[in-house]
Amino acid sequence: MEMKDEHCVTAWPEEKAPPGIENCTDCGLYTHGSRLIWGEGNPDAPIMILLDNPGAREDREGNPFVCGTRETLQKAAHAAGVSKEDLYVTYVLKRRPTKAYDKVHAREVCMQHLLAQLENKSPQFVFCLGNVAAQSFFANQDAEVKSLRQKWHSSHGVKTVVSYHPLAVRRRPNLWGPFMEDWKFVVTAYKMKNHNMMR
Repeated sequence: MEMKDEHCVTAWPEEKAPPGIENCTDCGLYTHGSRLIWGEGNPDAPIMILLDNPGAREDREGNPFVCGTRETLQKAAHAAGVSKEDLYVTYVLKRRPTKAYDKVHAREVCMQHLLAQLENKSPQFVFCLGNVAAQSFFANQDAEVKSLRQKWHSSHGVKTVVSYHPLAVRRRPNLWGPFMEDWKFVVTAYKMKNHNMMR
């Protein structure tokens, strides 16, 4: 996997949930003991990255921890030549599941938060990573990354691209190439749009 560079992987700043939502219990995942993560990165970024749920934030001793998902995501962004200031990461589920749960109910509840985020932030692009993110965002349980990637979609009124989940890329190094193709697909469109706006 072409991930050997000098890029420093760090914990990006988290965005606080809107007042009244920080202790939301509607999806039931509050019983799992994981904290609510609204999003991270630049809240005003033009590219919104959508994942299924947050990864681990702290290790067993309670020290800040960058999980494999975020490590792979940051390395891909760096390799694609996009600044972290241009990226905002959020999730379908706002808490990390740690045991069995009602997936359909949890996703339906949490999607309402995501749609509110989308309306509030109005990103230029949404980058769905993984089948769960794509299925939830497109409201299509049959959606699959391999048939959706390298194409533009318009879901919820925003240009959307789909690619593999960072953990899938870590587990299957042969996906790194296609993963980077999808990153460059988004970044090229973003840079072209900005260039045209500046003319």
